[in-house]
Amino acid sequence: MFIEKESAMATTATRIVGPRDGKLGKLGGIGVRFMVGGAESGGGFALVEHPMEPRALAAPMHRHSREDEYSFVLEGRVGADLGGEIVYGEVGDLIFKPRGQWHTFWNAGDGPARILEIISPAGFEKFFDTMSEAAGRGELDPPSMAALAAEYGTEVDLNSVPRLLAAHGLTFAMGPSPE
Repeated sequence: MFIEKESAMATTATRIVGPRDGKLGKLGGIGVRFMVGGAESGGGFALVEHPMEPRALAAPMHRHSREDEYSFVLEGRVGADLGGEIVYGEVGDLIFKPRGQWHTFWNAGDGPARILEIISPAGFEKFFDTMSEAAGRGELDPPSMAALAAEYGTEVDLNSVPRLLAAHGLTFAMGPSPE
């Protein structure tokens, strides 16, 4: 359901994003549902939902130079490495990942997990869109992911993946998951 209403007080349209609204993408064990983009928020933020398969690593260690990320846990248990500090978020917790800090996150449970990711300012959501399209075509590999991330002001440490998988009992896939 996508409802648009004119607000008497505002000059822009308000809307409701329903639980099945938004473009969907898939990046191995993590999905992305685009809910609010930079064009809709005036560039202030973007909002995406990330459903994660059990024990799935979302990304290699990385750091953003342009945006902060806030991950609100909707379902499951989410682990995160925040500059070398390992933390776990449960339903209702907010994990803050400031720009300039090396970080990653994963589903730390044996069932599904979901987070709402606020990206501020907006722009990095376009990285997810481009990556999920490339993954869907089978054209995504670690070097191309790192090169694309660099275009969005993000450094990626591909060498961190084996350590993260071993330390936390995770899996990592860049392309579409087998059905």
